Amino acid sequence: MTQKDYALAELNKEATIGGEGTTIARAVPAIDLSDFDNRKQEIADALWEASTGIGFFQVYNHGIPQEDIDAAFDNAWDFFELPTEVKAQYPMPKGVNAGWEFKAQVRPSTGTPDNKESYQVTRPLMEGKWPTEEEFPGFREKALKFERQNWELGMRILSCFALKMGFAEDFFTKAHDPDSDQYQSTLRMIHYMSMEDAKPEDFKAWRAGAHSDFDVLTILHQKEGEGGLQVCPGKDAASGAWTDVPPQKGYITCNIGDMLMRWSDDQLQSTLHRVRMPHEGEYMGRRLSLPFFCQANRDALMVGPLGKYEPMTAGDYLTMRINANFAKK
Repeated sequence: MTQKDYALAELNKEATIGGEGTTIARAVPAIDLSDFDNRKQEIADALWEASTGIGFFQVYNHGIPQEDIDAAFDNAWDFFELPTEVKAQYPMPKGVNAGWEFKAQVRPSTGTPDNKESYQVTRPLMEGKWPTEEEFPGFREKALKFERQNWELGMRILSCFALKMGFAEDFFTKAHDPDSDQYQSTLRMIHYMSMEDAKPEDFKAWRAGAHSDFDVLTILHQKEGEGGLQVCPGKDAASGAWTDVPPQKGYITCNIGDMLMRWSDDQLQSTLHRVRMPHEGEYMGRRLSLPFFCQANRDALMVGPLGKYEPMTAGDYLTMRINANFAKK
């Protein structure tokens, strides 16, 4: 399959899942990461089982202090409260995962922009993309600290997948080297607009349309009481049956991305997910989420253990997917 054919297949898959569907209960595995070094094989087995099944899991005792997560949310809120003219000085160019965008992400599943704004932090791409210290004192330092904490967690989780795939345990750590100018992992701050004064027809849209992530691994921070995330295992896509994943303090939701699904020769399954509008009686205010996308360095060559796909660099893969998911500026 050519790169173009692969990209079209991914778009066509997403284009069939934009409907409301139904909501059902599914068990989302919760995995304890405590005593990680001594329990690594046990943890790796649990991660593999979750990721060859539902494709989503939550981790706890994960090592990122709750006060640092709370501080990261506060930092993001303060950014989004900056005047629009300030944020607009740091736009995200097409095909580049850095900077600010407003309702620019168009999902193939809906054909309409997500009802959100976001700010992407990708370390080597941030020249000219940071608010100045005068505009926002301390923002850059706090964002980079949280980015590093998520990278460290991601590399611990990915070392387990490397173990199960027959690679060296540091395989994915080397493929996500943050000291390289090819580094492209991204911390994203996402603000979903308040629906408190919305019109009835506004609730027919999506905060984020149905999609799978195109990275290796996503680490998602949410705040209790600010729900809306729903998942549907890729193997169940035709069913249109979705499952709510409510945020819980102390738990981080993770999912396999399309890049790792391809890299594993489809042994691991990426999972469809979306963010629905709030229902009557639910919290209607603004919603914030903080995902970190583990995206292998641009020059990392993706060669799976079973040889199913032709080799492809992670940079080419990510560019192919980003260009398909953002509207022209």
